Amino acid sequence: MARTGQKVRNIGIPNIEPPERVCDDPLCPFHGSLPVRGRIMEGVVTSTKMHRTVTFQTDYLSLVRKYARYERRRSKKHAHLPPCIDVEVGDTVKAAECRPLSKTVSCVVIAVTKKRREEE
Repeated sequence: MARTGQKVRNIGIPNIEPPERVCDDPLCPFHGSLPVRGRIMEGVVTSTKMHRTVTFQTDYLSLVRKYARYERRRSKKHAHLPPCIDVEVGDTVKAAECRPLSKTVSCVVIAVTKKRREEE
């Protein structure tokens, strides 16, 4: 848990623990005042080159009605990365939907569920 005296918010999502580190980012859902709502998405981080922003890829299945089969599809999304969470390319993250933070960013990373590079 965070240091005593530092305020840590409960974001209202079950099984999500606040990070050990403390940050002063106003757009952090745990230590700032950013509310999260809506979808919880899970994906693999593909890029961390932007300032406090990551790109993650979600894979999903889409039905092709004509052939009554599914095809694999993927989409990339951008998410705000608070400084209290450490993420590298290849990690699997959970991102929660929030208000639009910029033109393309309307999610925030809330947890790193597992490291993919440990499997290699």
